Amino acid sequence: MDSETEKRIEETVLEILRNSNMDEATEYMIRQAASEKLGLDLSYPPRKKFVRQVVNSYLTEQNAKAAAEHQQQQNDAEEEEEDDDDDEEDEDNDKKKRKAGDKEYDDEGDLIICRLSKSRRVTLTEFRGRTLVSIREYYSKGGKDLPTSKGISLTAEQWASFSKNVPAIEKAIKKMKSRLD
Repeated sequence: MDSETEKRIEETVLEILRNSNMDEATEYMIRQAASEKLGLDLSYPPRKKFVRQVVNSYLTEQNAKAAAEHQQQQNDAEEEEEDDDDDEEDEDNDKKKRKAGDKEYDDEGDLIICRLSKSRRVTLTEFRGRTLVSIREYYSKGGKDLPTSKGISLTAEQWASFSKNVPAIEKAIKKMKSRLD
């Protein structure tokens, strides 16, 4: 399958996915709709496999976004419960960040999911058409917080795999702590 055909299939499948009721849609329904729209037989095994990859990638990305939004909501709820001891620091941070609704964005326009410390944060960003979850250290320069090379950016698929394994990681940490005690 040539790259032009793949691109047409991917764009069509993504358009259909964005406009579908994800509670009712099936891969078969998406593939059939794309097949009709493109006038191509997408049941041919290589094309069917490609459509499946596009659908899985889209669903993984949507799950990562939903998880990130859920985490942001949890963080917002926790912040509301905290004391306002850091008013001066919060005022400085408010000057450095842009807000849209309840969501916080950094200077590059990336969604800040949470702040792990003064210099570390988790952000959701777009890079080359892919959604990335970035866990990174930042430094201040000229009144702006800039990312360092210290950190990691995970694709939606990698984030889904990581987040699925968080309970196992937590269990291993508890086990290690119990050995040290």
